[in-house]
Amino acid sequence: MGNGLDTYIYRIGDRNYINLTNKCTNDCEFCVRRTEKGVAGYELWMEKEPSAQDIIDLLEKDKTDVVFCGYGEPTIKIDELKEIAAYVKNYGGHTRINTNGHASVYHGRDIAKELVGLIDEVSISLNEADAKKYERVVHSRYGEDGFRYMLNFARDCVKYGIKTTLSVVDVISPEDIETCRRIAEDIGADFRVRHYIA
Repeated sequence: MGNGLDTYIYRIGDRNYINLTNKCTNDCEFCVRRTEKGVAGYELWMEKEPSAQDIIDLLEKDKTDVVFCGYGEPTIKIDELKEIAAYVKNYGGHTRINTNGHASVYHGRDIAKELVGLIDEVSISLNEADAKKYERVVHSRYGEDGFRYMLNFARDCVKYGIKTTLSVVDVISPEDIETCRRIAEDIGADFRVRHYIA
């Protein structure tokens, strides 16, 4: 669903996934964006990014749970994200963000605090066991500092009572997966190992 050309919302299972932007602060080695035009049969590269109202108009016809997850980092469009999330919460829907955790550094303020009451769940890509390995994989605009910014955001989400999950892709070593599991536990977050989508 989109403007006739661009896909702003795509359906997987019983949730609507919202494609807010194609911009991202990372350029991950394993990102599906490097090899595919989209996922699950949906083309997700966009000519024109949606406004909050564009998304809300589409949700009017299909009021269900939503995940902010497209072909970019959804928190880059934080104002639109918050407006849409407020609309979804108003009709009783569940909201989740799949994110790289750079929202607060990108906007220069505490974004986690602004998500309270709007976002039920945040899934953050931890990706690696330390800053050096993280940067080798994700090529962040923040360099190795991206790892610290991401963990700080995760801690803030936990602190504000947002259900928080740190995830890794199963391409890293079993030892590093266990290190990542301990990082998540120390923060107070859940931990998930995602299967690599080739």
